[in-house]
Amino acid sequence: MAHVSPLIPYDEFNLQLEADVHPRDWKNPTPSGRYNLVVIGAGTAGLVSAAGAAGLGAKVALIERNLMGGDCLNVGCVPSKGVISAARAAATVRNAGEFGVHIPGDVQVDFGAVMQRMRRLRARISPNDSAQRFRDLGVDVYFGDARFINSDTIEVDGTRLNFKRAVIATGARAAAPPIPGLDSVEYLTNETLFSLTELPRRLGVIGAGPVGCEMAQSFAQFGSEVFLVESERGILPREDRDAAEIVQRRMMRDGVRRLGSGGNLVIRSNGGIRLAVESPGAGYDESVDQLLVAVGRTPNIENLNLESVGVAYHTKGVTVNEGMQTTNPMIYAAGDVCSSYQFTHAADFMARIVIQNALFKGRKKSTSLVIPWCTYTSPEIAHVGLYEHEAKEKNIAVDTYIQKFHDVDRAILDGEDEGFVKVHVRKGTDRILGATIVASHAGDMISEISLAMTHGLGLGRIGNTIHPYPTQAEAIRKLGDQFSRTRLTPFVKALFRKWLAWTR
Repeated sequence: MAHVSPLIPYDEFNLQLEADVHPRDWKNPTPSGRYNLVVIGAGTAGLVSAAGAAGLGAKVALIERNLMGGDCLNVGCVPSKGVISAARAAATVRNAGEFGVHIPGDVQVDFGAVMQRMRRLRARISPNDSAQRFRDLGVDVYFGDARFINSDTIEVDGTRLNFKRAVIATGARAAAPPIPGLDSVEYLTNETLFSLTELPRRLGVIGAGPVGCEMAQSFAQFGSEVFLVESERGILPREDRDAAEIVQRRMMRDGVRRLGSGGNLVIRSNGGIRLAVESPGAGYDESVDQLLVAVGRTPNIENLNLESVGVAYHTKGVTVNEGMQTTNPMIYAAGDVCSSYQFTHAADFMARIVIQNALFKGRKKSTSLVIPWCTYTSPEIAHVGLYEHEAKEKNIAVDTYIQKFHDVDRAILDGEDEGFVKVHVRKGTDRILGATIVASHAGDMISEISLAMTHGLGLGRIGNTIHPYPTQAEAIRKLGDQFSRTRLTPFVKALFRKWLAWTR
């Protein structure tokens, strides 16, 4: 049986989680005949592939070496959002005075209770990804290490499974950046962070991408002194700069201290952990109790024996075409192991493409997917489609419409008026090419724009859609109004005046 990551602390909730996603008494089935589809990896892409194929009548095997549910359930989306929701609650209480609500005394955060709540809710969600549920769906679930024997055979812990098609959905894991001294200290990644039971007094965070920023802000809201080591391009370097600056200001108000990497960060250990940069005008030397490394990911492709079946791969993962097919036409891949879009929802829809193409000779393309994403800081940043700089790189002329929340009634009343909605359309039209929202609930709001882009609905159509008042989503409708006003040219206005004068 394959090695299983330890669940720490091993309390009733992690015991329940383990019983669902890697039962200790599980007995692998005995294969009977050829499988239509064998799926390696039971993260989001693997689970969707297996459940979807079985639901359509296929004979399916699903192989997992660790915990079913993958990163999302165990060390990613689910636990992180449980922690973030608790941190937001703490921040809301601290800031209650702004609303005339006065709470006597200092806000006390019981970090042990915060993490216990997270584990309890994670265990509550885990039956959705459980071995028993998938067995009930008709999937043969195998626990163990998988490796390709040839183009129609996979071996899992000594048992050989014959297949017509296979899917590699093994995901990716945290990578250690080449920082001098890092290997001399014990550090956390997203795979170990959620095992903490005590709040670090001083926390260092290397990496100012989504995970680094989300956790740095959350731990600062809990009361840790947080030092965020960011890149030379600042926090969230891939995001819209105006949006990232708003998040940065809020993070600093929450107590996050920003440290530059300077290109020569060194980790030192002298009974603790020290973050040191020796650079004229920008040097620092800070000691921390815990260090979170949130930089980079590496694909889980070791020991699959991909060379023997002609599946090409590189440092970022397995090579696939638009139809999610590898260089071996019998083998497909989906999710973080092959995509730059390392999101649960992206893995879900890639798996749907795999089912259609692998089992039914479909011609679905991943390039046709409209994939939004969100970073769950406070406020959130959500994005879909092209950024303005990407449009320029592609020589696509755009018109940009911006609606700031300080002109949206609900945002003003909520005390959340710092953000904006920014939409790029093809110049001279209302065809939406991309959008960024920075708001408390940006992740929920971006779906309206994603829907419009997916189905070819322009900004004008959004402007003609009634939104309830007062809501923050009115900001999106107001952009539709902005576009409509551009159609009222001086010539059109003159025609209207003549008509109204004639009909007076």
